[in-house]
Amino acid sequence: MYCQVCGAPNRDDHEFCVRCHQKLLVLSGSLHEDDDSYEEAEESSFSFDEHLLERISILEEAVKRTAETVRQVLGALHKQEKNMLIHQTGLSAMRELLETKKYIAGEEWSELWESKMDYQLLALEKRERFLAVKERIAALHHGDKRKLFLQHLEDAEYALFAFDIERAVAALEAAYKLDRDNYELAYFLGETHFNEGDTEEALGYFSRVLEVKTDHYEGLVYSGVILYERGDHTRAEEFLKRAVAIYPDSFLPHFSLGAVYAGQGNLAKAVLFLERAVEVEPVPQALFLLGSCYYEMGKLTSAVHFLQEAVRHDPAFEEAHHLLGLAYLDRHWTRKALDSFRQAQRLNPKKLQYQDLVRYLSGHAGSPLPQVGGEAEVWFRKGEDFRARENLKQAHTCYRRALSLDPENPTLLMSYALLCLHMNRSQEIEAVTRKVLDLNPGETLKATAYAALIEAMRSQGKFREGNRIGERLLGEGNSNFTKSIAYYEMAYNLAEMEEDLDEALDYARRSVDLAPDEIKQFPLAALGWVHYKRKEFDKAIDFLARSSELGPSSTTLTHLGMALLAHGEEDRARGVLAHARTMGEHGEALQEKMMECMKDSTRLIERARRGSRAK
Repeated sequence: MYCQVCGAPNRDDHEFCVRCHQKLLVLSGSLHEDDDSYEEAEESSFSFDEHLLERISILEEAVKRTAETVRQVLGALHKQEKNMLIHQTGLSAMRELLETKKYIAGEEWSELWESKMDYQLLALEKRERFLAVKERIAALHHGDKRKLFLQHLEDAEYALFAFDIERAVAALEAAYKLDRDNYELAYFLGETHFNEGDTEEALGYFSRVLEVKTDHYEGLVYSGVILYERGDHTRAEEFLKRAVAIYPDSFLPHFSLGAVYAGQGNLAKAVLFLERAVEVEPVPQALFLLGSCYYEMGKLTSAVHFLQEAVRHDPAFEEAHHLLGLAYLDRHWTRKALDSFRQAQRLNPKKLQYQDLVRYLSGHAGSPLPQVGGEAEVWFRKGEDFRARENLKQAHTCYRRALSLDPENPTLLMSYALLCLHMNRSQEIEAVTRKVLDLNPGETLKATAYAALIEAMRSQGKFREGNRIGERLLGEGNSNFTKSIAYYEMAYNLAEMEEDLDEALDYARRSVDLAPDEIKQFPLAALGWVHYKRKEFDKAIDFLARSSELGPSSTTLTHLGMALLAHGEEDRARGVLAHARTMGEHGEALQEKMMECMKDSTRLIERARRGSRAK
């Protein structure tokens, strides 16, 4: 046969031309492959120009068909977009009608919608992940019950298509019982439990993975992360060292091992691994951890460099700004230090410590919160345990289960609101606190709900809306406690806006005058902060120092340090700001940010897979 593009002879079993590598579309001529027959055919019947024109015509036709197909696809997409808009409009109309008729509450609709959406997106992510490994899981099966094993895999797939994660996991666990040597299946189950926060169950699966395949990258890293979190630093170090030895060019094992050494206080070793980690991937948490190590070692030049890199990659990294301010201060760069502390304060303007307030309400105020009973209490206690271990995602799930069983319990609602406050889930806070207020609770609980709602508004920059809520609280409150909270919140909002600081000062003074002794430090801190905003630094120092004496917090000490720095008392400011870092979030920032990166499942999976591919 002869190529219609270049005319070269090819054997009849060829699909592509041996000379120009074009696909052989037209077959002609005899089966002889000698050059004489080729020349004869060329002289007698072959016209290169004709064949070239024919080829161009064929390509033009193919392009035309492709363009038509693309137009059809775009048309279908536009129709689908229009249909989705129509459906969304219909749902909005139905929701508005149901709310008008008072059949449903808008907050409940939004909350349920968001929870269902989050759940289905999670199921979709798991389905894509499962489909990517399903064939490998099936290929690794060993045993007599292959048909039943494959049926369990099919059941899991169908469950994920139906967005039923629990049923899918149950089917996969049934399959795992039939083949405990299937390390791909064990890894998938371990990964699923890890992402759900059930690290105990996850560790069991990862241990089995490593029993079957000792050099499994993800199994080594996940196991090291979990063991470190449980406090077993020796075994964590062992697993992560193995991961580093097997995969020397991957980010995660170097970062994790460096974090373990940093947590142990072995800063010299930590620096070695963290430097290698940031060379591979300049992740902000790794840069911050490296800068922290250098700061603790007294190497300020290196600390400043890596902390600057951390805030360059993540300008919203509040802890990095704070530590960078301390490093600047140690180098006597006062103006830069003050700018860094101001930036940190703007990013994380912590206010009233609501956990302390709830404890005050349930104890000293003599008005205990309602009890939680039955099965709801079981889930509530589980949520409290997860929350104490900083497993916020799992605590969130447990609280929601408890609320589904006892949806109008103020204790559950406020505990859930406080958790959402810690997780920065502002929309959920608004829905829950408004539900508490609809229950018409006692005045102290109402003040707590209003305070949480104002904080949710403040976190979104809605200061004026927050002050309107504060005015409502002031109008509805009768006790000095309630009025003190209202004045405190409004004073802080005005100070943050830096508008009408005279009124902010009046509100703060009223809050101090009305506050019970148990929470006196909060309005004193607000009064000091208002004076700071008014550039009355001597008065700011006085009130912030009094607040710290009554109840020191990292936020109050940071504000006091900033006031001292602005007043020119650099040495005293350095001591106060260093103390602030040892308290609260700043004191735990190194380990918390380390675990934040290590427990970020998306980044973990991405880095692990990248490392495996590189290997």
